[in-house]
Amino acid sequence: MPIAEPKKSSRRRLTIAASTICLMGVMLSACEQKASPPPPAPPEVGVTTVIQQDVPTYGNWVATLDGYENANIQPQVSGYLIRQDYREGSFVHKGEVLFEIDPRPFQAVLDAAKAQLAQANGQLAQAQAQLGLAEINVKRDTPLAQAHAIAQSQLDNDIQTRAQQMAAVETSRASIQAAQAGIEQAQLNLGFTKVRSLLDGIAGIATTQIGNLVSQTTILTTVSQVNPIKAYFPISEQEYLQVAQRMKTGPSGDWLHASNSVPLKLILANGNMFAQTGRIIFADRQVDQQTGTIRIVGAFANPGNLLRPGQFGRVQAETGIHRDALLVPQRAVSELQGRYQVAVVGADNKVSIRNVTPGERVGQLWLIETGLHPGERVVSQGVAKVRDGAVVTPKPDEFKAEAS
Repeated sequence: MPIAEPKKSSRRRLTIAASTICLMGVMLSACEQKASPPPPAPPEVGVTTVIQQDVPTYGNWVATLDGYENANIQPQVSGYLIRQDYREGSFVHKGEVLFEIDPRPFQAVLDAAKAQLAQANGQLAQAQAQLGLAEINVKRDTPLAQAHAIAQSQLDNDIQTRAQQMAAVETSRASIQAAQAGIEQAQLNLGFTKVRSLLDGIAGIATTQIGNLVSQTTILTTVSQVNPIKAYFPISEQEYLQVAQRMKTGPSGDWLHASNSVPLKLILANGNMFAQTGRIIFADRQVDQQTGTIRIVGAFANPGNLLRPGQFGRVQAETGIHRDALLVPQRAVSELQGRYQVAVVGADNKVSIRNVTPGERVGQLWLIETGLHPGERVVSQGVAKVRDGAVVTPKPDEFKAEAS
């Protein structure tokens, strides 16, 4: 009996320990079940309904600006440049003096021409006096010769002298005309020493300096009319046909006076839209066979002369109408390895990732050519939170989906 007492005590301890371990396991299991979080709610995303409407299609082309008229200012006489009368880059008027050439050599030529005229006038007076004397001799000797009072040879000499004096008078008159022409030419050359602007416009930087010897081949500066200003831009043959069909030109194909000229918009190098709307004034006579483009010339009003020749920009013009176009916000379209995708939300709020073919961008919208149907909902906010087959909680996007 004394020996059995320890065995019972050991069993009791083991039983208590096992019960404690089981109780701790049950408690731990209950704690784990109590701490596990509930399944997450479907993510909220902004959705936009696919828009279907007629959208104008636009062409965009790189344009180079140039003066409506450009005039190279060149002297018409040779000489030394003594003065520049305009401020470079300023607006000048037609006929305004821009440069002056030393006038002294031309003034001397004019004075010599005037002297030649005076000499010719003196010679004419002398010839006319001699002619008058010859006329008197002929009148006096004619009746005497008829009466055989003098020899016939004397009358013949008088007549011959009169003819010579008449020729001398005509020669003197021709000399006077030549002298007058010389004066006119000398006056023109003297006037040409003041080099004037050929048109109203902006005068460029002078290409020569005071004191240089200039000639008729020297370009002193260039004046450009910049209001209006021309824009040259090449378009494809297909775009040309679209634009030409929209414009009702006359039999001569005059685009300047077309009844429904296509308005042009000009986007400047800083990305801003130029305030003035332009118009097409003519197209080049042929298509460039190397590039397949034809050169179009437009004109823009340029108040304040903001635009200058040589600037670059982008010309935009409406080329047609895309009927029943499907539009979605640009942020709803994502690109992955060259493929474009949108997340479409079905009636059961399940997302379907779909490949699409985008077309032109219209304001903040993107025209979708294939892959979508009218009335479908696309994710336009929270695109990064969705995946194919996931369930979402859609809410209307605050984005104003309007084509502009």
